[in-house]
Amino acid sequence: MQAQTLEGGFAYPATDAAHAFRGVMEAMARPGTLHTLTGAMPPAPLSIAAGVALLTLCDTETPLYLAGDADCDAVRAWVAFHTGAPLTGPSRCMFALGMWDALAPLSAYPIGTSEYPDRSATLIVECEDLMIKGATLTGPGIQNTAVLSLPETQAFRDNSARFPLGLDFFFTSGDRIAALPRTTKVS
Repeated sequence: MQAQTLEGGFAYPATDAAHAFRGVMEAMARPGTLHTLTGAMPPAPLSIAAGVALLTLCDTETPLYLAGDADCDAVRAWVAFHTGAPLTGPSRCMFALGMWDALAPLSAYPIGTSEYPDRSATLIVECEDLMIKGATLTGPGIQNTAVLSLPETQAFRDNSARFPLGLDFFFTSGDRIAALPRTTKVS
């Protein structure tokens, strides 16, 4: 297990982190678009994209909640070694990672306050597949409309209605990532 913990991070930290950050930010800036993330090999059950997102977004000051199968010894050790992110429960996290059903209920996560709407959680949702089909998306960063396979639609409609409060989402599958910020309308 120790070898698995030490391995799988960015092989070329400066370059890989820069490329990963660009991919993660492009996904958030252009909701409904798919981006490829590479450069890391996290332990199972994490996808490559989820592992790269954790390496990019988490550090010693970003509490992380691991839900369901993601909350295992291998992932905990890998996260601790590569990011130092403190593990916490859903009510205190800045990031949460897991399959959609394991992350429920969404009401458990911080959605920010009227004074500090940025003090909300971002959920990294692992998906079996991630495709450009399904729910229709509109809003900032989308020229007309975009489409994205979402695990459901009502939760994202409800989340968008809370704006400026609410949660932001990344969806990962294999080496692909897409994002759905709270500003995006889902139909």
